[in-house]
Amino acid sequence: MKYKIGALVFLLMLLCLFNLVSAKDKALPLLSKVIYLDAGHGGIDSGAFYKNVREADVNLEITKKVMNVLKKEGAIVYLTRYGDYDLAVTNAWNRKRSDLSRRANIINRSNCDLYLSIHLNAEDSGTLYGAEVYYDTINPDNKKIAEIFRDEFKKKLNTNRDYKENSTKYLQRRVSRPGVLLEVGFLSNASERALLTNDTYQNRLANVIAAAVNRYFDD
Repeated sequence: MKYKIGALVFLLMLLCLFNLVSAKDKALPLLSKVIYLDAGHGGIDSGAFYKNVREADVNLEITKKVMNVLKKEGAIVYLTRYGDYDLAVTNAWNRKRSDLSRRANIINRSNCDLYLSIHLNAEDSGTLYGAEVYYDTINPDNKKIAEIFRDEFKKKLNTNRDYKENSTKYLQRRVSRPGVLLEVGFLSNASERALLTNDTYQNRLANVIAAAVNRYFDD
């Protein structure tokens, strides 16, 4: 009789452990995933700008919000930069190339599960708007990631812009880890610029990006 009771207790313990793990997985869907976020530009490289709005600053604000959401879901998140600076070697003859090369090396050495480079778009007419995704074919997962982000952007950010293959971007063609370049909106568009610099919209962007990340790891 005591052996039956012992077996029953053991079974109940296993069921409790299983339920605990399952609940933990649901609460932390990105548990142990390593994600590198690259906030484009920084330091003397402002990126696109309009009056007193610098792309580099907005990129970093959005990137930090994405980091916070992903960490809450269990991911291990690193940034290529945490402040207003670039990563170029001091006195580099080509500062931009040095900056991008070091970012790529950092991401590759991390052996991360995913990287996202976050930027803002700009063009002369001021009429274009919407988030879009660029991918390089260096990693076979990149197109799939781009498709997922395109779908999430279309559903949740009211954009009709498609994902695009682009193998001319210096950073993307050097990073062998899976990932994409996210142009999350046009700084040159007055309406979208107002959104991109708004804290509430930045949080919305962060949640949309996190949803796409979750979809990628769920597939």
